Amino acid sequence: MTEVQTPWPQGTECVARYNFKGTSEHDLPFNKGDLLSIIVVTKDPNWYKAKNSAGREGTIPANYVQKREGVKSGGKLSLMPWFHGKITRNQAEQLLCPPETGLFLVRESTNFPGDYTLCVSCDGKVEHYRIIYHNGKLSIDEEEYFENLMQLVEHYTKDADGLCTRLLKPKVEEGTVAAQDEFSKGGWSMNRNELKLQQVIGKGEFGDVMVGDYRGTKVAVKCIKNDATAQAFIAEASVMTQLRHDNLVQLLGVIVEENGSLYIVTEYMAKGCLVDYLRSRGRTVLGADALLNFTLDVSEAMAYLETNNFVHRDLAARNVLVSEDNIAKVSDFGLTKEASSTQDTAKLPVKWTSPEALREKKFSTKSDVWSFGVLLWEIYSFGRVPYPRIPLKEVVPRVEKGYVMDCPDGCPEVVYNIMKMCWNLDPGARPTFQMLKERLQHISKGMGKNL
Repeated sequence: MTEVQTPWPQGTECVARYNFKGTSEHDLPFNKGDLLSIIVVTKDPNWYKAKNSAGREGTIPANYVQKREGVKSGGKLSLMPWFHGKITRNQAEQLLCPPETGLFLVRESTNFPGDYTLCVSCDGKVEHYRIIYHNGKLSIDEEEYFENLMQLVEHYTKDADGLCTRLLKPKVEEGTVAAQDEFSKGGWSMNRNELKLQQVIGKGEFGDVMVGDYRGTKVAVKCIKNDATAQAFIAEASVMTQLRHDNLVQLLGVIVEENGSLYIVTEYMAKGCLVDYLRSRGRTVLGADALLNFTLDVSEAMAYLETNNFVHRDLAARNVLVSEDNIAKVSDFGLTKEASSTQDTAKLPVKWTSPEALREKKFSTKSDVWSFGVLLWEIYSFGRVPYPRIPLKEVVPRVEKGYVMDCPDGCPEVVYNIMKMCWNLDPGARPTFQMLKERLQHISKGMGKNL
């Protein structure tokens, strides 16, 4: 007897596992890898009514698609699960026991700091190969050079090339899981051959942000080439798989190349970041209703994060993007963590960060609320830098003594009062995002276009 699967709720995202040509005019044809959204379960539980990214609707066979799920691995996601960090030669040999030809791991070199060691089990014993770091590249034999460890390991899995054996099986570090496998299992892996990169639209210390085309859809792509940086961005991508809201920039998929390159593919936001948008349009273009809509959009996204126990930690107008139809969406989840986490404060944006987060390195929804108050000020001052005319080193001492920024020109008193509520020095006295959202909705309904 065939087991009938539990129906997926309306709005469930799924990814096609196979091609489906359709057998009737009511069917929705698709290709392997296409993204589909469930509209309704039909009377026959083996079929769904769904729509594709172009908005076309039709019936699809349930067993041809895989439900997209958030990547919530029990272990640490790693691009290099075979990398064990600082362990000794003896510890490496114990880990590769019982011996199995082709079992391998990479560790930091104990004798040559800055270099690495490739440890390979072969014919009952473990061979240790020093990986030399020279002029920014890695090599074992000083003939073949590699950009990073992933590229090096990839090479020797295909060809022994002077080693005692080909690398056949990684010895995975305890507590880690291969990121590639987890994204694939969750239905988030994309095909690099179908992604056409076009022009660069932004540069960061991690790499480039580019406009691209994926199967006819315009997308934004973060291209991260360095394996260590890519490792940090894996955490961002896994957070994005768990979050879905109309006012959050949506992850479309992830491409992990065997050479260590990582591509994070998101929806394309045609009008760029909010701070640039505000500065370039100004008062003559953006009326009070447009500004209020931006604040409402951001409050919706933040109330959703609050409900799901996520803290953004870098909320600012530069990290809000604007779509073609003027919808504001919160982006840059590089720092997003589950609530009440701590972090190194060395690189924190002082003018946007709450006093307690700067002082105690404690981040919470309440520290995000403080940042939201600053973001409101940015919106109503059309993208000015906060705390104008105050030297950076004086900002924190003055704020801790109770200083608050003046109301921006033309900003309604009711909105300025919300900013001041967000800037309460006592985190517990600050409103929740749910309260902020409701208050802004009330202002919107009550004052409408006469704001």
